[in-house]
Amino acid sequence: MTKATMPHASLTDAQMVQYVQVSATVLGLPVDEARAVRVAAHLQRTAAMAQLLDTLDMPPELELAEIYCPKPVMP
Repeated sequence: MTKATMPHASLTDAQMVQYVQVSATVLGLPVDEARAVRVAAHLQRTAAMAQLLDTLDMPPELELAEIYCPKPVMP
């Protein structure tokens, strides 16, 4: 399995806060400056964790996702 190589562009703190504010506006969510700063900090931590996981070279058998099979509905 080959991973697509994408550069991980990291945003500055100000850019991340702006991203959160614009996203909230588009979604119609009210967000004040303090909350936008907190959400931006959480997003930056999450992105850092995801980047660490993305660098691991795992064999395909460890990366397989479960296949969802809904339980049959009986009449």
